[in-house]
Amino acid sequence: MHPSFPVPVPDQTKKVTSMKKHIIKYLHFALGCFIMALAINVFLVQHHFLSGGIAGLAMLIYYIAGFPMGVTSFLLNVPLFYMAYKFMSRKFLVDSLIGTALFSIFLDGTAFLSHTTYVTDPLLTCIAGGALEGIGAALVYRVDGSTGGVDILGFIAKKFYNIGISTTNFIFNAIVVTCALYFVGLEPVLYSLVLFFLCFKATNVAMVGFDYKKSVLIITQQPDTIRKLVISEVNRGITILKGAGGYTGKDKEILLVVVKIRQLGYLLKLIERVDPAAFVLVQDANDVFGRGFTQPDVYLPPAEGEKEKHA
Repeated sequence: MHPSFPVPVPDQTKKVTSMKKHIIKYLHFALGCFIMALAINVFLVQHHFLSGGIAGLAMLIYYIAGFPMGVTSFLLNVPLFYMAYKFMSRKFLVDSLIGTALFSIFLDGTAFLSHTTYVTDPLLTCIAGGALEGIGAALVYRVDGSTGGVDILGFIAKKFYNIGISTTNFIFNAIVVTCALYFVGLEPVLYSLVLFFLCFKATNVAMVGFDYKKSVLIITQQPDTIRKLVISEVNRGITILKGAGGYTGKDKEILLVVVKIRQLGYLLKLIERVDPAAFVLVQDANDVFGRGFTQPDVYLPPAEGEKEKHA
């Protein structure tokens, strides 16, 4: 007889899958926090630059009084944890606690690296530090994580006062930077502003990637021809919107298609070839999800009524 092996029941399989997802999530979480802490201690502290949010305030306190940044950052977050407990979901609170604890531990655990100046040029420091911190932040955000701090204030302000999260972040950072002018001087503050911008851009690139997408609105007298060519030649899906001309009042079909940046030039030439008088609006599409973008490309069959072209 062949030995029999226990077959996992569906519930057990779901639990194992869920556990794997949680492990991967928190590994990403930890790696992101570690990279952010590394950026601060390897590049920023030596030049008295500031990071954003609560970490920036903890750094300013370190420059003034010498208190450990990690411990200070965690203590500054304690009242915010209470606010999260009162007003936010349990998941958000748990993620904020874990993120803040990891970041604080890594921040103090890598503090010995700040005793050596690795890059003397302040601008290069801004570029390297901002890029590295942005990559770390993106790893945290990609798994829906949070390191607490101003994120909590931002979500609460958004929930109760309809103030944008970015606005809350800006106000908080503006207050910290204004205080820093007195304690660290103008030059480090100006470099810190450059660093904020670079960190923001690096986060966006790490989140979205370099393969930018464009959404294209097409108003044309030849909608059916262009629709078929987009499907067969560009291999992109297309949506038909119903509209009307503001001057003529006549009904129109408006075509909407999202393409990768490398496909945009070909699409525009295709439109010009079919209808040189077409009105085309091209916009950035920052977050695109679905087939052909976050899922693998698939072959789109010819539109109904068309014969497939053979080479």
